[in-house]
Amino acid sequence: METCVDFFSCLDHDTLWKILMCLEDPSDLVRVGSVSRTWRRFVIANGLCKQLCLRMFPCFHRVDRVIEPNCGMENPSEVGCSKSVEWETLKREHRVYAFLAQGFTSFALRECVSDAISASSTDNYPEESIHNTLQPGDRVARRPSYWSSKGQSDPAVPETLTYKLVADLCVITEISVQPFQAFFQWGSPIYSAKSVRFRMGHPKAPVDDPMGEACDSCADDSFIWTYTSPEFAMAQENRLQKFKLPEPVLCIGGILQIELLGRIQRQEMDGLFYICISHVQVMGRPLSPAFGVEILEPSGKFVLKAQSYTQPSLPENEQCSFPNAYLEGRVRDLEQIVNLLRGQGVVVEYDWNGGDDLDEDMAL
Repeated sequence: METCVDFFSCLDHDTLWKILMCLEDPSDLVRVGSVSRTWRRFVIANGLCKQLCLRMFPCFHRVDRVIEPNCGMENPSEVGCSKSVEWETLKREHRVYAFLAQGFTSFALRECVSDAISASSTDNYPEESIHNTLQPGDRVARRPSYWSSKGQSDPAVPETLTYKLVADLCVITEISVQPFQAFFQWGSPIYSAKSVRFRMGHPKAPVDDPMGEACDSCADDSFIWTYTSPEFAMAQENRLQKFKLPEPVLCIGGILQIELLGRIQRQEMDGLFYICISHVQVMGRPLSPAFGVEILEPSGKFVLKAQSYTQPSLPENEQCSFPNAYLEGRVRDLEQIVNLLRGQGVVVEYDWNGGDDLDEDMAL
């Protein structure tokens, strides 16, 4: 121990900076800052945790400022010398970015779709609404559950499905889409798209309540897209198809759009091409309630808010929360059963022991 030398005192600033920038684990930077006051000051003064976040997600160049609302730092005091104020700002950014970098890899991985916002078109609303895609599988109470586009004579006409995520800051890793197989039509055709592409961004104005009915081209007018994925080929198969993004994407603003490109299946009844989707699943790491954002338009910059320094986690035995559309369907089924027991309503007979085939004349 008597021969130990603090290499910080032996190296120049640029060399030290290059060495510490080789660290990729935020925990390592925190440990470096805990060695001594000199090391801690170097880490904070040079914003090494912020640089780590920028390296992981360059979109953080758009951060206008960092605040800690719960710590009384939303409006930093200007009292005191400029160096003191600057140092307090650097320390605040160090705390926020250090925890943020940790959250990118350690926050719980989970389903990230909160609700459906709109579809570019819907064939029969509400029976074939986009809200049906929130429900896992392609049937609810033995009835088909899916979204269907309007029919088109041109198979190149695209469609879009737009969703609200569970947080304004989400690290998205993969998106899964399940095409619908019309088991009630002759030949059980599968109405998949040729390929899919994903866009993420934020609304131009706050989205208070998701739109219940599909509206043509509303998404492009209502949202600003900050990320567009490569195009992925989709198989014409009735299964949940996973599309892993080339690298994790930080969605700032909590809006995801799925672009369905190209049509394959023509409906025999009317000769038109359709796209039908039974389920959409988005996996990632929501960064709320620890973090929030405030988008500053028209600049496109945003305020990064550290709302808590407690890491959110999911209990091991957590029950899956069902989307609103699923709960509404279950409520309707229960109401029907109650009415039948009371001798009211129309009796609907289910073949509990038979197959799942429905009327083959049933149209999309």
